[in-house]
Amino acid sequence: MQALAFTFPLYPAKGKSGFGNVNPFWLNLNLKGTNILPARRRFSCSMAVANDTVRVSEFGLENKKQELLRATQDTQRGLVATADQRSVIEEALVSVEGYNNGAPIDLVMLDGTWRLQYTSAPDVLVLLESAARLPFFQVGQIFQKFECLDRTDGGIVRNVVKWSIPTLLEEQEGATLVVSAKFDLVSVRNIYLQFEEVTVQSIKISEELQALIAPAILPRSYLSLQILQFIRAFKAQVPVTNPNPGRRSVGGLYYLSYLDRHMLLGRAVGGGGVFVFTKAQPLEL
Repeated sequence: MQALAFTFPLYPAKGKSGFGNVNPFWLNLNLKGTNILPARRRFSCSMAVANDTVRVSEFGLENKKQELLRATQDTQRGLVATADQRSVIEEALVSVEGYNNGAPIDLVMLDGTWRLQYTSAPDVLVLLESAARLPFFQVGQIFQKFECLDRTDGGIVRNVVKWSIPTLLEEQEGATLVVSAKFDLVSVRNIYLQFEEVTVQSIKISEELQALIAPAILPRSYLSLQILQFIRAFKAQVPVTNPNPGRRSVGGLYYLSYLDRHMLLGRAVGGGGVFVFTKAQPLEL
């Protein structure tokens, strides 16, 4: 038996091919008529698929965010939310959180003013409930103002509450309560707040009270003008200190569960409630 009985001739006779009329593919590689795409076209197709996937993901995220905001609309920022509504909101919130879960906090994106849309935090709900029950007390917009644009490890956060006393102060925004705190990054998405000061400022008295202090039909005296100026410039500051000597000021851990240019979601660690914020116009204090 011959050892090479099944070996093809490498050099067929002149004018003939060992493969009939078809040239061996290793001798004449021709892409025409085949399904093999050039590398550039394969790369372009891959990029197109990737871009489509990103667009679908972004579209899905925007839908989830709108669903969350719709779920909070009729709750008066959480004050009148029922158990069923809270359940729906929590489910919608978790759906949004999943889109950048675990991503590091972007302090540049966090910097700015955020308006409260919904919360389940007891300390905020008590404030809203007081305004609902007491005819002489109003609560307007509530904000969180972060100042951390040029920082890498933390910054300042100010909780801002616009409030009023009807007939004495302007509606909704007659005065401003500011609770200021330092915050430090303690993990990828956790910040620790150290409250420093509570301030009452930006007093805007009503036209009725202005007329009582300085009637328009009478010449305004120096004393009445001084009183008006004092009220407008009034600013009461109360430092927040820890009653236990040697310990840092009162604070708490805050988990920023979602952040983009238009929405901020947070959770007060330890059962302190959830927060839904949307980006607002810059707030001057």
